Amino acid sequence: MSNQSSYFGSLPQVTKYIILANVVVWLVDTILSSRGIQLYAIGGLFQFGTPYFRLWQPLTYMFLHSGFWHLFCNMFAVLMFAPVLEQRWGSRRFLIYYLVCGIGAGLVQQAVWFLTGTPGVTVGASGAVFGILFAFGWLYPDVEMFLMFIPIPIKARIFVFLYAAFELWQGIAPGAGDNVAHFAHLGGMLFGWLLILYWNHKGYTGAGRAQMSSDSRLKTWWQNIKRRFENHKRDQRSSFSGYHYQDPVADNSAETDNATTKATTGRTPQEEKEMNEILDKIKLHGYGSLTEYERSKLFRK
Repeated sequence: MSNQSSYFGSLPQVTKYIILANVVVWLVDTILSSRGIQLYAIGGLFQFGTPYFRLWQPLTYMFLHSGFWHLFCNMFAVLMFAPVLEQRWGSRRFLIYYLVCGIGAGLVQQAVWFLTGTPGVTVGASGAVFGILFAFGWLYPDVEMFLMFIPIPIKARIFVFLYAAFELWQGIAPGAGDNVAHFAHLGGMLFGWLLILYWNHKGYTGAGRAQMSSDSRLKTWWQNIKRRFENHKRDQRSSFSGYHYQDPVADNSAETDNATTKATTGRTPQEEKEMNEILDKIKLHGYGSLTEYERSKLFRK
C-alpha cells in the first residue's frame, strides 16, 4: 500500500489532480444516482439551443463518466501518457492543453449534432485523452509501444494514426451506432494538433525550449559584443605598432624604489605616471588629441 501511495504521490501535480477529480466526481455521481439524482443532467454536454444546455457543460462534461470501465480506461490512459507531457511542458501548459482538447472535442460533437440532427448528451474525458495520445505520438513518434492483442512493438506515431483511422471509420461506418462519440475523440486530436502548431510557431516546442532559445540568443549577442570590443582594442593597438611606448602598468605600492623602477622601465615613477596618462588619453580621444610635448614623451629615440 505504501508503494502504491508513494507512486501516486510522485505523479506530476496536474496529472494527479485530474485523476483525483475524475474519481471523486464518479464516486459522488454513483452515490447520487442511487438516490435518483443524475449529475449528467446538469453537467453533461447537451446540444446548443436546447433547454438542457448550460454554459458550464463544455467544461464539466469531461469529468463525468457513464460507468466504472469508462472512467478506468480514460484515467489509465492519463496515468500512462500524461506525466511525460506534463514533465516536458510544465504543469500550467499541460493543463491548458488538456482543457483545450476536452473543450474542443465538445465543440466538434456540437457540430456533429447540428449536421446530423441527432442531439444527445455526451460525458467523459475521452476527447482530452485522445488529445494526450496525439501529443505523445507527435512528440515521441519513434517510441515503441506494446499494445494488447498486438504481439509486436508498434511506434507511437503509427499507433496514433491507426487509432485515429479507426475512430473515423467507426464514426462514418453505416450502422455503427455504438453510442460512442467518435468524432469528439477526433476533435480532441484536432484541437491538440492545432494548439501544438500554435506553440511551435511561438517557439514553445517543449519544456524550457523557448527559454533555452532566448538564452542562446542572449549568449550569442553578448559574445558578439565582447568580440567587437576586443577587435576594436586590437585595432587601436595595431595602429601604433610602429612606435615604441610602454603599456600602462598599475602600481599602487607607495614603497616602489625609484632606482628599481628606472632600471626596469628606463623611467622614473613620475615619468611612468605621465606615460600612463598619455596612453589613457590616446585610448579615450585618439592619437590626434596629443600635444607636441606629449608626443615627444611618447616616442623613444
